[in-house]
Amino acid sequence: MKRHLALILSCIIGASAPAYAQSSINAQFQSWLQNDLWPQAKARGVSAETFNAAFKGVTPNLKLPDLVLPGQKPETPKQQHQAEFGSPAAYFAEKTVSGVTSGGRARAGQLKAALDRIEQRYGVPRGILLAIWGRESGFGNAKIPYNAFEVLGTKAFLATRKEMFRSEVLAALEMIENRHTSISAMKSSWAGALGQPQFMPTSYLQYAVDGDGDGRADIWGSAADTLASIANYLAQRGWVKGRDWGFEVNVPANLSCALEGPDRGLKISDWAAKGVTRVSGRPFPEHEARQEGYLLMPAGRSGPAFIVTPNFYVLKEYNFSDNYALFVGHAADRISYGDRRFATEWGKVGGLYRSDVAAMQRALEKLGYDVGGADGLPGFRTRRSIGEWQEKAGMPATCFPDRSIVSSLVKG
Repeated sequence: MKRHLALILSCIIGASAPAYAQSSINAQFQSWLQNDLWPQAKARGVSAETFNAAFKGVTPNLKLPDLVLPGQKPETPKQQHQAEFGSPAAYFAEKTVSGVTSGGRARAGQLKAALDRIEQRYGVPRGILLAIWGRESGFGNAKIPYNAFEVLGTKAFLATRKEMFRSEVLAALEMIENRHTSISAMKSSWAGALGQPQFMPTSYLQYAVDGDGDGRADIWGSAADTLASIANYLAQRGWVKGRDWGFEVNVPANLSCALEGPDRGLKISDWAAKGVTRVSGRPFPEHEARQEGYLLMPAGRSGPAFIVTPNFYVLKEYNFSDNYALFVGHAADRISYGDRRFATEWGKVGGLYRSDVAAMQRALEKLGYDVGGADGLPGFRTRRSIGEWQEKAGMPATCFPDRSIVSSLVKG
């Protein structure tokens, strides 16, 4: 009987523990809001009325990713949110790409007058703008369900990048204070991004513009404002008017994949002299041949290869992922020039945990390779370091992590 009663009590205590933890964290959160965040918000001109209304009823959302709870240490998560960890083939699934391209072509006709104005003013091609709009929010049709102040407040209090999110939540409060929008309209993604172009609040304050002439930058309800804001963002980040984003190419087997990267650029005519050709069979445009280009091989030898321009890296400013920038450029081409899939198929790569890649990166660093930091992201520095290591070991260079490479480097 006593043993049975003890078991019941232990179950009750165990069940109440999460609720107690939530209550304790919420108390700490409320104290942080009043004693830490509020003084900073006040110094930036936010009124107590705005501050209190924004956080009325808000408690930390402990289901959000990348949080470090009190008493815990940050760990590299095994669940991955970045596209690089799955096969690029899944990221570029035809159903996804065609949804953006068909939707983009339809809206190119519907919004021709606005796109003419925006393209003339900012110099960014309409295909690029439509592709980003489609990718970010399904042309405004995606459900964006989170309370932005809940997300940004939670992350400013508990995330691994607290200072970044502190800047964002303060910017969000400024948006309300300056009547850019209402608190009820501040719906965000799980990362805190807002509206149809999925701008973070700091980006809204810096880049959002009025594209339809009504005096307000409405990235929630106005297609013209959304497109103009995306164009302004890219133009201010360095978009080069008149240049393409890149070209799918054939790379000769005797040309090292370790030549990849924006710091190893050559004139596009010099890449052509090394045997790099466009998959279409056409020569590189004359205006591009005289300019610098960069080798991009997102899956190493196991997928399509590209010569990209500085505009590709401007696209990466929007979302820091090679796959994202490539998706936008590819979809933009299909919106503007007709549906044509990649000539080379993606191989069966990916499937590694971020922690696997990070361990491999640390092993390469110990050998003297520059992988760009052991962050678990297989970026171009990591890809080409793999290729250089493979070449030095007398192996065919693949320039992409796989289980055998991780095993050799980490256990070797």
